[in-house]
Amino acid sequence: MIRAGDSRDNLRAAASRSAAARKDMPPLLDRLCDGFHRLRLDDGKAAIAKVRSDAPPGFFAAEARGLEALARTKTLRTPDVFAVDQRGLLIEDLGSGRAARADWERAGANLARLHRHAGDAFGFDRDGWCGDSPQDNTRCADGHAFFAERRLRPQASRARAGGALDEDDCARIDRICERLPELVPANPPVLVHGDLWIANLHASATGELALIDAGAVHYGWAEADLAMLTLFGEPPPAFFAAYASESGDGDSWRERVALYNLYHLLNHLNLFGASYLGAVRAVLRRYG
Repeated sequence: MIRAGDSRDNLRAAASRSAAARKDMPPLLDRLCDGFHRLRLDDGKAAIAKVRSDAPPGFFAAEARGLEALARTKTLRTPDVFAVDQRGLLIEDLGSGRAARADWERAGANLARLHRHAGDAFGFDRDGWCGDSPQDNTRCADGHAFFAERRLRPQASRARAGGALDEDDCARIDRICERLPELVPANPPVLVHGDLWIANLHASATGELALIDAGAVHYGWAEADLAMLTLFGEPPPAFFAAYASESGDGDSWRERVALYNLYHLLNHLNLFGASYLGAVRAVLRRYG
């Protein structure tokens, strides 16, 4: 394992780079309305500006921190962060293309290399965002406790308060939380994307696959990244074969996909409504 991927010195250096970049960001943002903009910077670089006036506090800063943490691993490609402030994010435009088999194989092997970057605890130095949901990254030495207390139970409480889940649903989630040590192996905390559905593995103009939308980056279970890659479609078999070859792991993680993805299904229930309730309850019936 590779240690200290988000050391305080590295984070301070990243913050310094972002602070310098921010000097040129407000004038640019002032000229842009909310939305997604492709543009060309004065130095000729192609860039994307994501602008959102109602962004929650720290929303774009979390994405910038996540992209910079991933970039420091020198594994999968990420867009360079040019500037960030409360209202938006300016990043490199990687273009769009089509990944060939070799691109998928390289990406699978590089994701395995990313997952070698180990942390001292589960969580991250700062909280993040999974979509529009705040993500508590308070550090915890125990992965099962982290997944229960920082992931499943907050989403369950939010869904109960909003009327999306009933008392029986929440009781089942509590039982799953108590059973996690018997359901999920005790794996170490490694750097993960945290919101790795297949669209966040973006095929750039050259076909090279890159990680984008990195607001949920933290130290967690590697298997959780793999599981989410199967939630809304999934990469081709060559990707997973390359991951397994590089990591030395098999595919037993597929037996636990539903458990890992329960967090994301609950999050989607809270963000997008009752269309996800059936999928949530299918997991609850199976394990709770």
